Amino acid sequence: MKKYATVIAEIGGTHIGKVDRAKELIKLAKEAGADVVKFQKRNPYESVAREWWDRPHPNQTFSYGDTYLEHRLNLELSQDQHAVLKEYCEKIGIVYSTSVWDETSTKEIVELQPDFIKIPSACNHRTDLIDYIYDNSKCGLHISTGMTNHVERDLLFTHILEKDKNLERTVIYHCTSGYPVPFDKLYLQELTTMSSTFKSKCDNLSVSSNLKLGFSNHGYGIAMEPAAYVLGARYFERHFIDDRSFRHTDASCSLEKQGLKKLIRDLRALEVALEGKPYAIDDIEMEQRNKLRA
Repeated sequence: MKKYATVIAEIGGTHIGKVDRAKELIKLAKEAGADVVKFQKRNPYESVAREWWDRPHPNQTFSYGDTYLEHRLNLELSQDQHAVLKEYCEKIGIVYSTSVWDETSTKEIVELQPDFIKIPSACNHRTDLIDYIYDNSKCGLHISTGMTNHVERDLLFTHILEKDKNLERTVIYHCTSGYPVPFDKLYLQELTTMSSTFKSKCDNLSVSSNLKLGFSNHGYGIAMEPAAYVLGARYFERHFIDDRSFRHTDASCSLEKQGLKKLIRDLRALEVALEGKPYAIDDIEMEQRNKLRA
């Protein structure tokens, strides 16, 4: 069966700076059926605001350092370590990707040439990072729209179309940035709003829209991805971890292996279930017709 939905297991920084743990999480995501694993790449000296360097982590339960800067440094992997993870992904047959949070990290990951690079919600205002990826690589660019109001999102859409007029390299994600997000804050109808907004912009520019929509879900359960699929999403990013009690801020909105496996099962079932009914009576109904009709 042809797969239409791409499922991305967001490992983020839950490897806590350990390559062996990162590899184990990649392996678990592959076993669950994920298409892609995604990490985070930061240079904390650039991506952490200076006023936070010497402050403690706001929630000491999840701290891996005496200060917030030390915490962020302890959770980082180097460019060489990301290259090791990319090679491992290729070896076991799953796609590697990462989000980038600053100029140095963007340049380092562009050198690795992954299939795509993610701009997280916290950085979707950084047109310099967006432009660098478009201008200096052939990588796809995935962008989350969390943390924006509609005016800011419209400016982002306009800039994207200036760089990728036919949207051939770009995937736009609807996202509510919280950890975790309650159901009433998921706002899934934004997927249809984003689709119509891009169509209108493309019509005004007299270009064809190849808009690809994604849904980055920081919520609960596994029911929302199928709903987002029906609303047009085809890329699904979900935080992933080996144990939801693990000491990390992402754990509460993550799925473990069995949860991710069930989510993927339901998406694949939905892809089949949404097929149109054939003109002729299907075999499964013909059997009952022959038995039940007088």
